[in-house]
Amino acid sequence: MAGQTDTGTAGVIARPPLLFLAAFLIGFVLDRLLRLPFPIPRNDLVIWITGGSLILVGFALFAAGIRNFSRAATPVPTNEPTRVLVTTGIHGWTRNPIYLGMFLIYGGIGVAAQNIWILVLTLPLAILVRYGVVAREEAYLERRFGGAYLDYRQRVRRWL
Repeated sequence: MAGQTDTGTAGVIARPPLLFLAAFLIGFVLDRLLRLPFPIPRNDLVIWITGGSLILVGFALFAAGIRNFSRAATPVPTNEPTRVLVTTGIHGWTRNPIYLGMFLIYGGIGVAAQNIWILVLTLPLAILVRYGVVAREEAYLERRFGGAYLDYRQRVRRWL
C-alpha cells in the first residue's frame, strides 16, 4: 500500500450505487410496461439457485473490497480522495472487486426476478461504469500514485 497527500478525486460521472439503482429501476419499469419472456424455461429451483449464487458471490466480493478499504483507512465513496493505494487481499486478484460484486448482485437479481430488461441493461450499465467511473478512477489513481499504480495495473487485472 502506498499513500500520497493529493486531495483530488476521480471525478466520476455519478456514484456507482446510484448507477446500479437507476438501471434496476429502469429495468423494473420496462418489465411492467413491456414484459419480455425470460429465455430460460421456467424452473424455479434452477432460477433461484443461479440467481442466489450470483448474489452470494457478488456480496462476498463486494464485502471483501469494502473490508480492504476499511482496513487501509481509505474511503470507499468515489467523491472522497483516496488516501492509500490498496493492492493486497481481494485487490491482489481484481482491481475492482466492489464493482464486480455489484454486477454479480445486479445480474443475480435479474435472474431471480426473471426480468430480461435488467439483464439487457447490463451492457449499457457496464459501458457506463467502465468509461464513466473506472476509466476516470484509473486516470486519477495514476496521477495520485504514479509508478506504484502503474506497477499494480500491470500485475492485477481490471476485472478478473
